[in-house]
Amino acid sequence: MASRAVSGYLLCAVALVFLMLLQGTQSVYIQYQGFQVQLESVKQLNDLVGQWVPSPGLQDQSPQPSVCHHPALPLDLRPICASKDVASIFQALRSIANDDCELCVNVACTGCS
Repeated sequence: MASRAVSGYLLCAVALVFLMLLQGTQSVYIQYQGFQVQLESVKQLNDLVGQWVPSPGLQDQSPQPSVCHHPALPLDLRPICASKDVASIFQALRSIANDDCELCVNVACTGCS
């Protein structure tokens, strides 16, 4: 009886690990100017840009966009903050993320320009 319970727990654990791995492979990535970021991270960037207002002193001290200093900035976006083109890269990523045809997630996008 105990061996059946252990076997059941093991099967559940294997299924859970499999589902977690499957979820990780379902991510959509955007590649732009040598950076590869998850679409979900760019969506979080859009939310951060819209909601966070940094202190005025922080804006004066740094040439980076203020969102680079946000503690909730996704990890895969942080290397972009070290780029000299950070503002234009963030703007391009946000634009790409809002264009379903650019991401090729919509079958109707075969004729997009």
